[in-house]
Amino acid sequence: MKLGIRASEARRFKRRNRLPIAEASPHAQLNLVSNRHAEDCGLKHSGFFETAGPYTLREIAEHTDTQLAAGFDGNLEISGIQPLKTASGSDLAFLDNRRYADQVAASKAGVCILSEADASHAPPAMALLFSKTPYIAFAHAMRLFYADALRSKAAMDDQRNAADLVHRTAQIDAGATIEPGAIVGRDAIVGKGSTVSAGAVLGYRSILGENCYIGAGAVVSHAILGNEVIIHPGVRIGQDGFGFAMSAAGHLKVPQIGCVRIDDDVEIGANSTIDRGTLSDTIIGQGTKIDNLVQIGHNVVIGRHCIIVAQSGIAGSAELGDFVVMGACAGVLGHVKVGNGAQIAGMAHVKNDVEPGARMGGTPARPFKEWARELAAIRTLGRSKTK
Repeated sequence: MKLGIRASEARRFKRRNRLPIAEASPHAQLNLVSNRHAEDCGLKHSGFFETAGPYTLREIAEHTDTQLAAGFDGNLEISGIQPLKTASGSDLAFLDNRRYADQVAASKAGVCILSEADASHAPPAMALLFSKTPYIAFAHAMRLFYADALRSKAAMDDQRNAADLVHRTAQIDAGATIEPGAIVGRDAIVGKGSTVSAGAVLGYRSILGENCYIGAGAVVSHAILGNEVIIHPGVRIGQDGFGFAMSAAGHLKVPQIGCVRIDDDVEIGANSTIDRGTLSDTIIGQGTKIDNLVQIGHNVVIGRHCIIVAQSGIAGSAELGDFVVMGACAGVLGHVKVGNGAQIAGMAHVKNDVEPGARMGGTPARPFKEWARELAAIRTLGRSKTK
């Protein structure tokens, strides 16, 4: 995905986003969350949130109420939290769903939060933090490292410049149009030929490629957009994902430190919403067309040239392949994978993985012909006369 941003602008953007070193805390040096996917845009993005730390395993265990497995050094320092697939030796990861147990075995994470029953999935060199409730422990770890992300960021301006709707650090191409009342936040980038319409918001450090259009009243935050992207009025992109660690004591908010990546030639209909990811990013592939009033949850990955019709919903961490079609009011459950070219009928709800090219209908969704036969049989029963 190429955003058409000049190299000189990229260098200036990177220089401007170095954070000062705070002095009050022993963990006060703040490192920006690295967005490892943003490099695809031709620009090394500095991230949207600050990271506290590093913290030792002993400190993390105390904060998360976990038990460090025997034989591991409690003084080992951890710098951040990453998904199992992308974590390095200085990162913490977690396992709460055995669907991803094979990722633990292949992970390079320095430490993993998991239940003691799942310890056998981890490689020998990986430090382990045991918890009876791994997701709650993970939530506490996220709040330790990324407390900054508990509140989303919009313009990120200070009160002294509140009257300036376009921040002085924003990089706006001479060929771009910023309509009256539009807000462009600190360190945002607007590419050549793009329009930010009246009343729209392009948030802090968000990137808008070339020849894009953000409609009136739309809000784009924590997002990186390619070229030729159309955002219709009222769209909301980049707000918190619906992430809570639930328990009998209440529901603990999980910081959402990912972003939203939208590839070239995507169109998003009025009042649709796309949440940013928890650790990884929410991704919309090239050429995908999304109708009005569609909800896309955090960490969702949608492939190229998909069609998502109005009032459909895709739950967190679901994955759609290329050229998938979802009819109106259709739904996909979280962590489900829908293969390339699959078709989901209107009002169908997918709860299991779908093979490439499959045609599905009904609730729960099943092969279209099977669903059609069931409907025909029920219709026949309903019309039959009792004797």
